[in-house]
Amino acid sequence: MAKKGNKEKKKTQKEINRENLQSGISIIFQHPLFKGCTSRIHIVNKSDIGTNTMCIVHSDGTIKANEDYTLSPKQWSYVLAHNILHLAFGHFDAEKMPGYYITLSDGSKEKKIECDIALWNMACDIYITKFLADIKFGQPINNDNVNIISGTSNDEAKIYQSLCDQNISATHNHYGTAAMGTLDMKGLDKPLVYNKAKNQYNTFTRNFSIALANSVSEVISEAGGHSPKQHLSLTIGQRAANWFIDHYPLLGGLASHFKIIEDTNYCNRNDIHIAAIDVVDGEIYLNPSSNLSEEEWKFVLAHEYLHAGLQHHNRCNGRNQYLWNVACDFVINSWLVELQVGVMPADGLLYDPELNGLSAESIYDILLENIRKYEKLGTLRGFGKGDIMGDKSAKDGTGNVTLDEFCKNALSQGLEYHQSTGRGLIPAGLIEEIRSLAMPPIPWDVALAKWFDIYFAPLEKHRTYSRPSRRQASTPDIPRPRYTPTDIQTDSRTFGVVIDTSGSMDAKTIGKALGTIASYSVAHDVPFARVIFCDAAAYDAGYISPEDIAGRVAVKGRGGTILQPGIDALESAKDFPKDGPILIITDGGIEDHLDIKHEHAFLLPQGERLPFRAKGEVFYFKE
Repeated sequence: MAKKGNKEKKKTQKEINRENLQSGISIIFQHPLFKGCTSRIHIVNKSDIGTNTMCIVHSDGTIKANEDYTLSPKQWSYVLAHNILHLAFGHFDAEKMPGYYITLSDGSKEKKIECDIALWNMACDIYITKFLADIKFGQPINNDNVNIISGTSNDEAKIYQSLCDQNISATHNHYGTAAMGTLDMKGLDKPLVYNKAKNQYNTFTRNFSIALANSVSEVISEAGGHSPKQHLSLTIGQRAANWFIDHYPLLGGLASHFKIIEDTNYCNRNDIHIAAIDVVDGEIYLNPSSNLSEEEWKFVLAHEYLHAGLQHHNRCNGRNQYLWNVACDFVINSWLVELQVGVMPADGLLYDPELNGLSAESIYDILLENIRKYEKLGTLRGFGKGDIMGDKSAKDGTGNVTLDEFCKNALSQGLEYHQSTGRGLIPAGLIEEIRSLAMPPIPWDVALAKWFDIYFAPLEKHRTYSRPSRRQASTPDIPRPRYTPTDIQTDSRTFGVVIDTSGSMDAKTIGKALGTIASYSVAHDVPFARVIFCDAAAYDAGYISPEDIAGRVAVKGRGGTILQPGIDALESAKDFPKDGPILIITDGGIEDHLDIKHEHAFLLPQGERLPFRAKGEVFYFKE
């Protein structure tokens, strides 16, 4: 009678070793600290790395594990973690190795080797042994932890120095995963050098720091009574927002402040196709029905964060709000493509490589030249609607700092931290904008004073004894001259002022502008200014002294606004110098074109705009 069934074939030791190794790799893959660094583990045999060598790691990230070596799964996880940590702690980096002096000059690399690489390998092995013992990971391959050295063991360089001071030989190193007296780190003779100016960095170190931060977050969440599984219940938009807080310092501060609202009904009621931001309320609205991936939502959120941080809602200055929004979108999307943040969605994004490098103000001027064409473009909110919904300054609720100041500060601090930690290059245009926001703007009256300085340089004073100084009476024995300016030629130091006196210009606005002009005229030794008032017709007031401009001018007219006749009258006047500058005061409610031959500038109330692209300077004053 035949035997029932067949005896199970007995596994060979090699098969058992291989299964244990695979189980050890599985443990690594499941651990939050190491699973992100295990893509290059290769299983080899003893003929490749040696009979008594368990595992080695190369400077390029390759880890080789010996399948012929007999270890338990937990021991294999310990051995693999040991080699992963060599990469994660940057033990191949020249800047960490004692005795290496690196100089980067014109792309060349110079180094002076004074480091005993075998002793350095041993110091790193001891450091990792202590680390793994502290986190209680895996099963150690030896029972002697760090008793071989005295003193501190929390820094590789200090351990190295201690080994040198105690004359300990690296041939007794049994803390590594290679054969006794050999190195488990291959490539130490050619240490790695990273040029941060060229956006070079240790990816293993960066990935490990991210994994470590995530692990700490999970521990803190558990201690606070929150299950790590709650992270899985976050919406895709919330996960994208959390990514900025955890991993992207440039925008992390902004991301921490804004509330993400994913409400399809709200978005449909407010015509939000993909996303929009309300800086005043500190809210970002995402339409879940747009079905974007998490990487696409990262791009969208970065887009909205930059709108807030760069103060686009406050920089409109009387421009067409929608076209200004479109211009800002072109700039932001160009930067995000260069930054490689997320993935740009195919729908709702404005991107034109020909506009790269231009400011939002410059792009706006281009859009204004063909307004009918560009008004048909769509933003993240949709066609004909800007995704910037907040257009006023907002408080942060504390009464101390405005929300606008918070956004600017968060972006500025994010830039500093992003650059100091070598997180990657940032477009020069974005850096310039962020830093310019950190600088207080030049007051409009100071900017106007500089305009006066260009045309009216200070007059050189000379001494005269024909009229003695007032101090002469107190010292009659000492002759004291009086300093007087050079004789002033009226026709050479004057300028024209064309004032919009239509119904839309209130007396307070005109008075503030005239008072400022008068004070600068006196300060720059300008005795007279040629003044013309304009509404439905032009009224030539002739040459008026600064004192009269300041207080005794009777403003005539209150009809419509046409400035060209006034400008023509001024430029054609025989007594007005050919090179005399003209200052035009208006609220912008004028004709669509002005033909001005003289050098000129415009002075407008804050928030107003001209209906055309000005060739001269434009100053905005606060009422």
